[in-house]
Amino acid sequence: MTQQDVLFLVLILITLSTLTVIIVQWVRSRRRGGSDDRGGNWWEGPWDEDKR
Repeated sequence: MTQQDVLFLVLILITLSTLTVIIVQWVRSRRRGGSDDRGGNWWEGPWDEDKR
């Protein structure tokens, strides 16, 4: 494996991770804009409201 092969693999890894982060952020923003009016994050249950 040459140095160019390693560089190519690293660039592919960076690109894939960047795309993954962008897609996750987009899905989170779409989910947050839904009709859920109680606020908070989607993984928070009613047991988390006692701490507020």
